[in-house]
Amino acid sequence: MMRILRRYYLGEFLKLFLILSLGLSSVFSLIDLVNKIDDFIPYKPSAWDLLRYAALLFPGYLLYLLPMAALMSGLFVVGQAGRKKETVAIKTAGGRLKALFMPFVLFGILLSIASFVIGEFLVPDLSKKANRLRDSITRKEQTTTFQAGAGWMRTRDFIIKTDLCIPDSGVIKGISIMRIRDDMLIERIEAESAEWHPAWGSDPQTKGAWFLSGVTLYDVGTGSVKKFTVYPTDVIDAPRSLGKGMQKPEEMTMRDLFAYTKRLKEAGIKNIKLTVDIYARLSYPLINFIMLILGVSLAARGEQKSGLMIMAVGICVSVLYWFGYTASLSLGYTGILPPLLAAWLVPAVFGIGTMYLFQRIPE
Repeated sequence: MMRILRRYYLGEFLKLFLILSLGLSSVFSLIDLVNKIDDFIPYKPSAWDLLRYAALLFPGYLLYLLPMAALMSGLFVVGQAGRKKETVAIKTAGGRLKALFMPFVLFGILLSIASFVIGEFLVPDLSKKANRLRDSITRKEQTTTFQAGAGWMRTRDFIIKTDLCIPDSGVIKGISIMRIRDDMLIERIEAESAEWHPAWGSDPQTKGAWFLSGVTLYDVGTGSVKKFTVYPTDVIDAPRSLGKGMQKPEEMTMRDLFAYTKRLKEAGIKNIKLTVDIYARLSYPLINFIMLILGVSLAARGEQKSGLMIMAVGICVSVLYWFGYTASLSLGYTGILPPLLAAWLVPAVFGIGTMYLFQRIPE
């Protein structure tokens, strides 16, 4: 009998969960498309390209909406069972609610694993494809490509390779600048590093020039080699433009994040934000488990309360979680909290609290 009930309630949960998660993700993807439609319309894109762009955005929105869908589905299904006195009947017949809801715990664990897989292997790749499709629709030429901080840049007469580019700091390491004329290499510049010097003031984003250090200039035509301690150049884009071509954390896999962090460390640069993002990539999926068990626990403890009240309490708790989590990450970005603590503090506290509520479900 208990097996049948478990299957029934989990089935009802899955139906609502799929409707909410897939439906909301589709709606938000289309809203994103509508917000950008004014940028696309002048280029007369095909309906297929527009739908493909929305589809590429879908997994990203799904990743962020899974926790809310799990919370709402758990609250509704278990809350409905309580209001119909089904849980009372089960307890009267000698059934245990925690045993009844154990499949929800297992599903929460699987959902967290699935969330990690989506965020690690699906979203980064599709986010890059969406950006490339957007540039293709708007006919924007891709002149800068970065992977884990290393990159290639292309202008009309120059091809530029960098081992490590940090636009926010106005620093580049390991630079090769190749000057091309009539498809022939006529000059090559090798430099150990470069720093951005603005034309005026202290804003690193204003118009200025890059000053190369440890420079060797090879003139292919004459065969001459010249060395310079400092060599100014304006063939590399300003930090603001370079930053637009850099990969965002959501476009990177864990492997990319680790590789970029390693490059920065070898260059003597400590980027706390990237370290926090790495730990957050591991802690974020846990929110799916927490929200699901929280919804089940609150609904099971509120049999006599109205559905709207239970729903309101659950939403308030989820908002509190998001506020605490983002605040904790912000404290980690500023260095007030250690990166590991910043990413795991709120999930750990809410996880312990959620399991306590589950254990205290009235039998």
